[in-house]
Amino acid sequence: MAEGEKIIPINIEDEMRGAYIDYSMSVIISRALPDVRDGLKPVHRRVLYGMSELGVSYNKAYKKSARIVGEVLGKYHPHGDSSVYDTMVRMAQDWSLRYPLVDGQGNFGSIDGDSPAAMRYTEARLKRLSDEMLGDLDKDTVDFQPNFDDSLEEPSVMPSKFPNLLVNGTTGIAVGMATNMPPHNLTETVSGIIAYLDNPEITIPELMEHVTAPDFPTGGTIYGYEGVKQAFETGRGRIVMRAKAHYETLPSGKEQIVITEIPYMVNKASMIEKTAALINEKKIEGISDLRDESDRDGMRIVYDLKRDAMPNVVLNQLYRYTQLQSSFGVNNVCLVKGRPMTLNLKELIHYFVEHRADVVVRRTRYELAEAQKRAHILEGLLIALDHLDEVIALIRASRDGDVARAQLIERFALSEIQARAILDMRLQRLTGLERDKIVAEYEELMRLIDHLKAVLASDVLQRQIIKDELIDIRERYGDKRRTAIEYAGGDFSMEDMIADESMVITISREGYIKRTALDEYRTQGRGGVGARGAASKQDDFTEHLFVATTHEYLLFFTELGRVFWLKVYEVPEGGKNAKGRPIQNLIEIPREDSVRSVLNVRGLRDADYLENTFLMFCTEQGTVKKTPLEAYSRPRTAGINAITINEGDRLLDVQLLTPNAEVVLASRSGRAVRFNESEVRSMGRSAAGVRGIRLEEVAGNRVVGMVCVADPTQELLVISENGYGKRSQLEEYRVTKRGGKGVRAMKLTDKTGLLVAIKDVQDSDDMMIINKSGITIRLRMSDLRTIGRATQGVRLLKISAGDEISSVAKVASDDKEEEAGEGENGVNGSPEAGDDVALDLAGTSAAADVAALADPDTLSAN
Repeated sequence: MAEGEKIIPINIEDEMRGAYIDYSMSVIISRALPDVRDGLKPVHRRVLYGMSELGVSYNKAYKKSARIVGEVLGKYHPHGDSSVYDTMVRMAQDWSLRYPLVDGQGNFGSIDGDSPAAMRYTEARLKRLSDEMLGDLDKDTVDFQPNFDDSLEEPSVMPSKFPNLLVNGTTGIAVGMATNMPPHNLTETVSGIIAYLDNPEITIPELMEHVTAPDFPTGGTIYGYEGVKQAFETGRGRIVMRAKAHYETLPSGKEQIVITEIPYMVNKASMIEKTAALINEKKIEGISDLRDESDRDGMRIVYDLKRDAMPNVVLNQLYRYTQLQSSFGVNNVCLVKGRPMTLNLKELIHYFVEHRADVVVRRTRYELAEAQKRAHILEGLLIALDHLDEVIALIRASRDGDVARAQLIERFALSEIQARAILDMRLQRLTGLERDKIVAEYEELMRLIDHLKAVLASDVLQRQIIKDELIDIRERYGDKRRTAIEYAGGDFSMEDMIADESMVITISREGYIKRTALDEYRTQGRGGVGARGAASKQDDFTEHLFVATTHEYLLFFTELGRVFWLKVYEVPEGGKNAKGRPIQNLIEIPREDSVRSVLNVRGLRDADYLENTFLMFCTEQGTVKKTPLEAYSRPRTAGINAITINEGDRLLDVQLLTPNAEVVLASRSGRAVRFNESEVRSMGRSAAGVRGIRLEEVAGNRVVGMVCVADPTQELLVISENGYGKRSQLEEYRVTKRGGKGVRAMKLTDKTGLLVAIKDVQDSDDMMIINKSGITIRLRMSDLRTIGRATQGVRLLKISAGDEISSVAKVASDDKEEEAGEGENGVNGSPEAGDDVALDLAGTSAAADVAALADPDTLSAN
């Protein structure tokens, strides 16, 4: 160590934390986020100021972009030249900014994503609107700060007569935060600010009567108003944008879809390329050809349709699968007095008005000081003219200018400035006409001074000046909206083109899923052997089967405790014998996980419904948990954790609860416990739950089903793996404490086998019973009499040697059922002598675990 040096130990963690905080604050304040007052980031501000200093205003000749970039780099922005040039290019693109601030000459890129020409080839100057941004900069309206080497000064903010942040928007990514603000129409925005100036207590809905919605430079349509309303009220929201399309018919009779405007920030060439790929993959059908016929007169993208195609259906496919429909995530984050804040519409207007008021006050003070200086000089000139002969004699008698100035000050009580002005006065100012001009100028100045003093003393006058300047801006630069608004569109989607029909959803053990119209399942005669359902691989069979309508949400709960979301109409449709598609193609479920329970709910937007509706979870080891549906109301593509599963356990079933419902859990050993749902307190999404039933120590024992019912007169159906079952009153299952061993649910023997399912039923219900071999039968509950709880039950269907029941699902009885004495395979369905049998229809196949099925009649919600 050299002499005089000293080493100070520093904790590397503290040093890294401090350095990173300094870096992040530098990015937030000095790079990525705009100032709420002028809507500019530092690089934009430096480009505009540099161009102004270079003299490339709107009424001057263009200058090479390289010259402008060099000016900005050398004086104000010591970073890469590409950052400055790219900034200037974007400010010149009329598809990027609603109101461009730079007038570019040459190749400044295109909406197809083409790069601009190099800066040595292009030229630029300021737009006329930029003069309104930079106006009064020389009147001490804003603070200046030293540049990077303290050799010059640059403005810390622009005076900006118009609300640039609102009318042009911005986007930026900082450290730990980002901003994404949409552009708005200048005419509407100014009208909104004027309304605020007239009534500072104006509400956001009242402001929205003036500022109706964002106005994008590429036009298009805002589809649905809920996102706009949310963005205006909170500063955050999702705005759905759609291309503007119309239909044309060729002389040959073929129809076309023609796109004339596309959503903001969409790359036209990339969109067309991706659309062509989707057409080739048959994901979008009905299109025979796709062309881009855009030219200098405007955009025109043409989709030629096949003769049998319906234009509105094809267009909705394009909206769904391509960027003809995209969304703009509003995130109004900007710097307010150096601090990042998320602002709503009224707050954005408030801070702009506050800035303009400060600019007006500072400009007025500057103009007042200048007027007073000039009036002071004119007062001296008028004194000299009133004593003209004496002043001339005094000057002629003086040895030099300094002596004459001193004598003028002493004789007429003048100031230094006044005396200099008299000595500098030209002889022609001594004429009578010139004297009248001086008097008139002085009187005009005194009126101006009185007005400026009145402005400084009155907030009303200051607001009127802001209003008058904004009205002038609106008259000179305002235009009509480019983006249309479709107020009712937010609730419209592809499902509006799809009939709301009942579907049978089947999921196989190997993870294949499909939906089939319920009408495909016909009723079979009592005692039949059923019809072949889903065609599956030799070692595969249906594990889940339930009924849902096409517009419902499916909530998939997996055995590892995760939940995924899917619309029913998004499930591929297939015939009764179709295998379906792998569920991994539809939801991002890991390979080591599998679906155990599925709920179908009508919607996930009603806050009151979500908070007052609960889900009851049950695991194979007898753990139960109650959680509000609201915890699962925010769909994510990758799913979320629904419940914490203990080691060695797995999720069995999930059901929607009604208040004061009775919960019944049944085990393979034939015992069932009944308790009120109030015995399980509400828990969070990540909780593991509490004990619901204490399982007997029998090999392979586990919970096989859960029933949640609100009606004490409800009846329960229990089924064993060898096809035996019985229907009993719920009251026969006495209420016990949660966590007990329960009572006997069914007398099990070698003949019956172990218990596989428990369901709540009534006469109007039908039950789908599915074997591992893929045979299904539909059992009408009205054909099955009620018997005691502890009995063995009756045979429900014939089970072949080596086969057993794998799954049971409840479906509503269908009035359109047709009676049939034979199955589709032609086997007569007569029962064996001595058997008490009740059978009915065909269905699909299912798997070893019945309890994983969700009951649609119990689980569906409005």
